[in-house]
Amino acid sequence: MLGFGAVRLRTDMNRLLSVLFHQGVLDEQFLQLQHLQDQSSPNFVSDVVTIYFHESEKQLRNLRNLLLDKETWDHVKLGIHLNQLMGSSSSIGAKRVRNICAVFRAAVEQNNRPACMRALEVLEHEYCYLKNKLHELFQMEQQRVLGDAVRYAGVVHQQ
Repeated sequence: MLGFGAVRLRTDMNRLLSVLFHQGVLDEQFLQLQHLQDQSSPNFVSDVVTIYFHESEKQLRNLRNLLLDKETWDHVKLGIHLNQLMGSSSSIGAKRVRNICAVFRAAVEQNNRPACMRALEVLEHEYCYLKNKLHELFQMEQQRVLGDAVRYAGVVHQQ
């Protein structure tokens, strides 16, 4: 049976997820990712999202470097990095990040450097928000799992 702390953590996790869905930060793809997690891969979602964050930070860095290079305007490379970021964001359900990538890509196709810079700023902001909120969610999940392990160990020792 779940202890009060575990119930509260699960409630807090559900509330946070609800807010993220309501805000449009996440979409149903994130739920699909959660359904793939089971006893044999208890950290599946966190592992996939960690890889996403690692790769996304490289893409964001590349985008910023390409935009700051005043000598060249390489819309092909910008498009490649945006497509990669958009695809990986879609795969984890990062809806707002994906949508901003689409706006950014439209600015690239219009050859509009100022709009690209604004899109990059919004993209970096949304990415940081997503990262912080998912980090918060995973911390709660980790606390819940640790709490379950402690309770289980206590039950075993009482027998």
